[in-house]
Amino acid sequence: MLTALVVVFVLAYAAIALEHPLKVNKSASALVGAGLLWTIYALSMGDAHAVSEQLGESVMSTAQIVFFLMGAMTIVEVVDAHNGFEVITSRIRTSKLSTLMWLVGFVTFFLSAILDNLTTTIVMISLMRKLLAKHEDRLFFAGIIVIAANSGGAWSPIGDVTTTMLWIGGQITSLAIIQGVLLPALTSMIVPLAITAYVLRGREVVTPQLAAGDDGRSATPDFERNLMFFLGLGILVAVPAFKTVTHLPPFMGIMFGLGILWLVGDLVHRHKEEHARRHLTLVHALTRIDLSSLVFFIGILLAVATLEHTHILTSLAQWLDRTVGRLDLIVMVIGIASAIVDNVPLVAASMGMYSLADYPPDHFLWEFMAYCAGTGGSILIIGSAAGVAAMGLEKIHFFWYVRKISGLALAGYFAGAGVYLLQYNLMH
Repeated sequence: MLTALVVVFVLAYAAIALEHPLKVNKSASALVGAGLLWTIYALSMGDAHAVSEQLGESVMSTAQIVFFLMGAMTIVEVVDAHNGFEVITSRIRTSKLSTLMWLVGFVTFFLSAILDNLTTTIVMISLMRKLLAKHEDRLFFAGIIVIAANSGGAWSPIGDVTTTMLWIGGQITSLAIIQGVLLPALTSMIVPLAITAYVLRGREVVTPQLAAGDDGRSATPDFERNLMFFLGLGILVAVPAFKTVTHLPPFMGIMFGLGILWLVGDLVHRHKEEHARRHLTLVHALTRIDLSSLVFFIGILLAVATLEHTHILTSLAQWLDRTVGRLDLIVMVIGIASAIVDNVPLVAASMGMYSLADYPPDHFLWEFMAYCAGTGGSILIIGSAAGVAAMGLEKIHFFWYVRKISGLALAGYFAGAGVYLLQYNLMH
């Protein structure tokens, strides 16, 4: 049975990693993998009651992550429908490319910590299209946006799916992850940003010529735009505080906030005609969220759960400890591997490999895992959702990214890892 489970999981994982060459959506591979793994496990065990109980536990932990992500995605879509992000992006103006690079890098870094790295990447690359006429300049900016978005997501409990998984799973707490990973994550962005800004020094910003009426999206009244922007971001930022005060799961906080946003939106738009308010409603926002990604998370987390229940992951952890020996090296290898394969199943597997009994909340393992898995995805453009989004929006070639950006991302990754290890040794 164990051999069959491992073979099926490896094949499903390979299909996920090779999503683009195979032209098969990774959500389909994850769901088929999860279905086969649980079927093999149920037929081999022979104890239907025990398997059903274990599946129930896995579904409950998976549902918490999916509900949280669904709520966060919907809030972001509502803010975007009201052009809320223009509150920030409209203030980014400069004539020097290097100065613009620094501004965009830091805005992306901190915005990603509040939203998520995928949404932030899409918002910032869309802004670059309005600010930069030259495609070559936009490519460099897209590369830095990917690095900054992934770095920004790593130090916040709500900034990256993998960090959110560790937070909801109880491996990290919100204040500790901010304190522990903020400086290393900032380093992992500043190193590539400084090199790129130096390369672009002295060059002027060439802005595209906009046609009349091109900027029609800013038709949303200032009051509505500002209200939905600050309310939406306020809800996202308040979720960690809600969890700390009430000790309820984070998904409860995000759903509560979603209800408040829905109520406020309906009250603000209640006097408008149906055709004018339809695209601003939360009902419309629910149709725009990335359900494919949510289905992928369900499939991969349930697939990994079978390996956890059969103790395959525990055995793998013990083998790594005997072979490699050093926890920091193991985590750094996992981080680099996340540039090639999706970091969600990597972190999900790591959560099953190492128990909270041996590695309690906020242990070195979990904090360093959040940093490495979050920032390691920047090394290749296919290593993160932010990278894949940038690839599609700006038509970035895989090998262009390898030649121009991968080395910068790798330098930032190792620099940030060095800062984390130094910081940890000094503080402990």
